[in-house]
Amino acid sequence: MLCVTGLPLVFHDEIDAAFAPEQALSPVPEGTKPLDLDTLLARALADRLGEVPLYLSFDTDRPVVNVTSGPTPDAPEHLMRFQSLDARTGEALPPHPPGVTDVLLQIHKDMMLGLPAELFLGLMGLLFVAAVVSGVVLYVPFMARLRFGTVRADKSARVRRLDRHNLFGAATALWAVVVALTGSINAAVIPITEVWKRDQLAAIAGAASGEAVSVRPGSVQAALDAAMRAAPGMRPQFIAFPGVSWSSDRHVAVFLQGATPLTEKLLTPAFVDARDGSLDAVRPMPWYMQALLLAQPLHFGDYAGLPMKLLWALLDVMTIVVLWTGLRLWSRRNAGPASVRVRELLKAGELAEAH
Repeated sequence: MLCVTGLPLVFHDEIDAAFAPEQALSPVPEGTKPLDLDTLLARALADRLGEVPLYLSFDTDRPVVNVTSGPTPDAPEHLMRFQSLDARTGEALPPHPPGVTDVLLQIHKDMMLGLPAELFLGLMGLLFVAAVVSGVVLYVPFMARLRFGTVRADKSARVRRLDRHNLFGAATALWAVVVALTGSINAAVIPITEVWKRDQLAAIAGAASGEAVSVRPGSVQAALDAAMRAAPGMRPQFIAFPGVSWSSDRHVAVFLQGATPLTEKLLTPAFVDARDGSLDAVRPMPWYMQALLLAQPLHFGDYAGLPMKLLWALLDVMTIVVLWTGLRLWSRRNAGPASVRVRELLKAGELAEAH
């Protein structure tokens, strides 16, 4: 199930672009600068009376700002509202329809059964790693008698199937371990994130003095500028407002990413006091959060463009072949000559005991 749903997810960008292309932005004079974030935020909330901003994110490939709002900072996901705006004009863009891969991702992630199923699939990933490692351990002495990749065409169909199973399994072993481990790490995203919140986020919130911010914070643009000055060479990915799960009750958290294909996967949060705009802390993510952030794109091959995606897809298909041939070999494990001979010997032993 994971391999079959994971195969189209490798090309999720291409599939979504084909079935639900993004709306083209209105043309503007060349050199038009983006509006400041305070103006964009005011426009996004103009027709949302009684709502507060929760998150503000930035598209990486076009000048678009996304605003998520809700009735309260701790609003559940189903009460949140999402709106995209052209950062140059402030024009509200129509809602982007869910992509066809969104459903596949939900099945791949937790089978639409929530956190318990997600953790269960993470456990399956670890068991899969154990199966691959034990398969390699068995394969090494077996191949001491044969050349690597040998498929004994002169043997029975069962032997040929076993040889192909071993060959494809050995060829995909390292990739399968990487994908299974990263999948298991991704399945633990909620517990891992909770550890970070109780550790670093709680420490930063506790070090700040004053009461929680119960109203809309000051200038968001000023908070972003303060964070950018403290981390030159980085760019913003998203901003979390006071009271949401990715920030404290008194901070605007600006999450910055690097500018290279590798460092853009890692986040560095800067915590700006929501009352006076002073920068309280810029603290890199701990190793376990960095492992999580790196595991997410590596799991789907989102590091080196289409060539890596094609390689991921080929290895995925090969893994499906390994699983299918392994199931066939397992289901017919009692049909081989050796098994028949063992049963005959056992039966003979039982008869001897009876006499």
